[in-house]
Amino acid sequence: MQKFIGTGVALVTPFRDDLTVDVVALTKLVNFNIENGTNYLVINGTTGESGTITEDEKLLIIDVIVKANNKRVPLVLGVGGNNTLSVVNELKTRDLSEIDGILSVAPYYSKPTQEGFYQHYKAIAEATDKPIILYNVPGRTAKNMEPSTTIRLANDFSNIVAVKEAGNNQQQYNTLLKNKPANFLIISGDDDLALGVALAGGSGVISVIGQAFPREFSTMINHGLEGNNKEGYAIHFKMMDIIDYIFEENNPAGIKTVLQELDICSNNVRLPLVKASTALETKIKKFVENF
Repeated sequence: MQKFIGTGVALVTPFRDDLTVDVVALTKLVNFNIENGTNYLVINGTTGESGTITEDEKLLIIDVIVKANNKRVPLVLGVGGNNTLSVVNELKTRDLSEIDGILSVAPYYSKPTQEGFYQHYKAIAEATDKPIILYNVPGRTAKNMEPSTTIRLANDFSNIVAVKEAGNNQQQYNTLLKNKPANFLIISGDDDLALGVALAGGSGVISVIGQAFPREFSTMINHGLEGNNKEGYAIHFKMMDIIDYIFEENNPAGIKTVLQELDICSNNVRLPLVKASTALETKIKKFVENF
């Protein structure tokens, strides 16, 4: 699936001071990314605060991004949860005509067995003909989907085309890269490991920091895909501190602080998240000013 190779970004949902969705800022963010090299956009992921977004707001966000994008880059929609029947129902009933792929997070909180992961994604794969990107993020879901399960799903379902792997585990990336089917994509969900994964044979990244520095980050990933180690790491080293900063407290409070410094959107987040602390905001502001 060539459309999911390179740099995708997990878009934030900008909020006004009254915590309603800021349509103007969201449009600005989409245009900023497309004009600066982002290859595809991910809608309503955890970075978009999907857990606090209402159904009406989700429809609004999709509509705004579809219109702003105007078919320029592929769009991936986050559709996931720990109620398999609910996820299946959403896939069967939602209008996905403008959506190029589905990103579906591994079931959180429930801590299924590996067979549970398999059956969950089997049901999802059978519910839609859209390309599906698995999303393994054990730091948020409390259970790791093992490489053997991912590879089993990749071999058994033609519309399961990729995994966004975010276990922050280089050995797990290597196991996936070693054993994956030829056309299956290993996409980094860890900004700090993304270049190394690309250099090792991965297909790119779904990034958080990339939406704030799309030109630099996508250039770095392209170097990785082309095997340009030295050029890629020159950019990676420049961005190491800001990648650490945005995950220091919570996501997306950190990245929204960066985007506020770039005059793209406010740093407003919805509870239970809170804005970045003054100390973190100071570090981020200094980085942006000197970048």
